[in-house]
Amino acid sequence: MFNDLSTPLAYLATRRSGKPRDLVAPGPDTAQLETILQIAGRTPDHGKLAPWRFVIVPAEARDRFAAMLLDAYRQERPQAARLEIEAVESFARQAPTLVVALFSPRTESHIPLWEQELSVGAACMNLLHAAHAMGFAGGWLTGWATYSETVRDSFGAAPERIAGFIFLGTPSRELEERPRPDLRTIVTEWSV
Repeated sequence: MFNDLSTPLAYLATRRSGKPRDLVAPGPDTAQLETILQIAGRTPDHGKLAPWRFVIVPAEARDRFAAMLLDAYRQERPQAARLEIEAVESFARQAPTLVVALFSPRTESHIPLWEQELSVGAACMNLLHAAHAMGFAGGWLTGWATYSETVRDSFGAAPERIAGFIFLGTPSRELEERPRPDLRTIVTEWSV
């Protein structure tokens, strides 16, 4: 349908999530990551609140990040099995670039929190689109660490919440297409 990848629609039509465990170097360099994050900020934002922020976990901090995750996991799940611990450790070291997206609600604003939550989701999607347009792949993960207050507190404080961990890099293998919804099942025409 969109064979000419020089068009913006082709990029949008071909974006796929990459599994973070399959993303390898190179990841975006500092200038590329700055551009990706600037584009992420060009998102719908009722009230111009920017109810989100991004924290980069640099490569040299990944061991400390893994240690923090392990400590938090063990505190919350003291009976954790060895395989669970290994999964937490490998999570921290996936892909060459890691950006943690935080929802930073502006509770003093009259803008409903629901609209602010939508804005952080849009910012994350813009981040993934920008990475794809630069030739990288990204994976947006949630899971246990996203909902851990201990993990969240290492990046910020309530009422902030982690919106997700966005891993960026170069695919080590071809990205798989996944089933997409049939428009007939998700689009209707309004009638009275």
